[in-house]
Amino acid sequence: MTITEQLKSLLNETYVSEDGDEYKIELLPGLTDNEIDHLAKGLPTGQIPNDVRELLRFTKGFEFYGIDEITFDGVGLFGFDNIFPHSVQLGHDGFGNFWILDVDSNGNWGNVFYVCHDPAVVVKHSENLLAFIKDIDEYGKDIENSTLNIIHEKTVFDIWKNNNGFTEINEARESNDTILKKFALTLPDNYVIADLREKPKKSGFAWGKFGPNLHKAIKCYDELIWGIEKPEKKGFISKLFG
Repeated sequence: MTITEQLKSLLNETYVSEDGDEYKIELLPGLTDNEIDHLAKGLPTGQIPNDVRELLRFTKGFEFYGIDEITFDGVGLFGFDNIFPHSVQLGHDGFGNFWILDVDSNGNWGNVFYVCHDPAVVVKHSENLLAFIKDIDEYGKDIENSTLNIIHEKTVFDIWKNNNGFTEINEARESNDTILKKFALTLPDNYVIADLREKPKKSGFAWGKFGPNLHKAIKCYDELIWGIEKPEKKGFISKLFG
């Protein structure tokens, strides 16, 4: 099933809000080929995959209760290029938290991540855009037990409190994983590494555990590996004299 077919299959679904009101997916207008070509200029290869192009012709997104809008044309809107060099902002919850789709250097549209600011956590949400649309459908049918709600209400706090998702730099440098080791050797000693390559949904890392700034975070090319600065603790004398 294509992404467009998946979305079309949900158009006759009737959902019920937490207040008991019924609602349906409300589609936004589609884009012209010229508009899609212009959008593609913001992506690394200047191209948009055929299945996504088909989707954008059909609709640029839809309105959905509890999320406001899901959009497929938010290329480059997210802004944190050092952690997601090429991304599509799919939606937000109105409280500074975003659903972001990662695009690799070959133009492939990959995993969807939930980027939360309070607590400051990144979570692997869905394997791709089609799976994300399924997760939206699941949310509409069973809010409390849905992947989206569990990540939003529970997973982010579990990652923040119990497992920040990081590997120490020295451990990574001694790893038998050549990609991880090579990346770790490029980082300063005061960095830790988050590796979500083979991790399942709901895995993540607490990007704000060592401070609110992401400007020194580094992503490993097309791999789902990040280096996060862990500021060195200063002694009293160092603090005194800056």
